[in-house]
This record gives sequence, C-alpha cells and structure tokens, in this order.
Amino acid sequence: MATSVMDPLKGILLAYFMPEKCYDEFFLNFNFLDVPCLKIVLSKALGIGIILGSVMVKLPQVFKLIGAKSAEGLSFNSVLLELFAITGTMAYSIAHSFPFSAWGEALFLMLQTVAIGFLIQHYGGSTIRGLVFIVLYFSLVTLLVSPLTPLSVVTMMQASNMPAIIVGRLIQAGTNYRNGHTGQLSAISVFLLFAGSLARIFTSVQETGDSLMALTYVISSCCNGLIAAQVLYYWNCSPALKKKEE
Repeated sequence: MATSVMDPLKGILLAYFMPEKCYDEFFLNFNFLDVPCLKIVLSKALGIGIILGSVMVKLPQVFKLIGAKSAEGLSFNSVLLELFAITGTMAYSIAHSFPFSAWGEALFLMLQTVAIGFLIQHYGGSTIRGLVFIVLYFSLVTLLVSPLTPLSVVTMMQASNMPAIIVGRLIQAGTNYRNGHTGQLSAISVFLLFAGSLARIFTSVQETGDSLMALTYVISSCCNGLIAAQVLYYWNCSPALKKKEE
C-alpha cells in the first residue's frame, strides 16, 4: 500500500525536484541532511517557484496601465532593452538545453513585457506602431530559437545582456528622476522582479553552472534593486501631486 502511494509521488519528485540518487538518499537511507541533494532540491523548488510567480509578476503593471489608461513614466526604450535581455536568455538557454526550471520565467516575462510595450505605444497614440512592434518581435523570436540561428549569435546576445540590462534600467531610473515620481510603474512588479533576480543567481549556478548566466542575474539584481529603491524613495509622489506642486 505504501509503495503504491509513493509511486506517483516518486514520479513527481524525480521529474521536477531531484535526481534518483537524491530520492534514494532521502527516502531509502533517510539521510535528510545530504548537502548536495539539499542544494539540488532547493534550487529546483526555487526555480519552479520563480516560474509560477513569473506568470503574474508583471500583471499588476499591465492592469495598472489599463486602469489608468496611461503609460506615463514608463520608457519604451527601457522595455525594448529589457526584451532584448529576456530574449537573449531564453534563446541561449534553449540552445544549450538547460532545464526549463532554470529559465522558464523568461517565457512568461517576455509575453507580459511585450504587452506592456504595446500598451505604452497604444496609450501614446500609436496603436498601429504597437501592432507592428508585436509582429516584428515574435518574428525575430521565431528566427532566434530556430536551427537557422548560429550558436555564436545566441551566445553574443547573452553576453550583450549585461549592458542591455544596465542601460535599460538606467533609462528607466533617469525617467523616474526627471519626472520626480515613478508614474504608472507598479511597485508590486518591481519588487517581485528584484526578488526573482536575486533567487536566480543561486539557481543558475546550481542548475546550469554557466558563469555568464549567473553574472547576468547578478547585474540584473543590482539594476532591479536601483528601481526598487526609487519606488520606495518616490512612494508618496504621484504624477497628479507633482503637477499640482508645479
């Protein structure tokens, strides 16, 4: 009876959380303090948690834009650079056959970031340009993840992620500073992105062993931390209040 109960559980654990040697260590040898296996389980659990969280991490930002019918305070150039970084990570991970738990959030962040880019154009009075942006972007993604794109190109994109992330976040930080507020920037999305990028440093080291991936998330965490700090600094400032003061 116990075996029949454990069989489906074992299948889930082996598929998503641990290799068979760790399952044996935990459930046959009852060694729950095996450090290498604990690191693997923690990394897998964090990775899955980040992916699940990424499904909704930017939805507060999307809903805030739709509710306000305005994209004031958001930089489209910053969104483009963020998309470049997300796309590079996704294409690089697929090309190297990294486990989905190591990069899966990039897929969901990509979709939500594209939606934000479209809304910035739409509320800026350029709906047609927003639609063209969507078509061109997904055409480019299809090409990048296809066998037609050389590995060297994908690797170069991943290496370019760091300056893209830095410049993109600095553009947004500069926009916030000039405006004296963070506009329609969602605090929830900003803090979730910051927390996710911090956790990804550990999971990328543990699951991929790729120093380029790990360094990308270190840089991303620093830049996301800058925007998070601005959100806290400008917490009581709003576009309406700023205009009233002027």
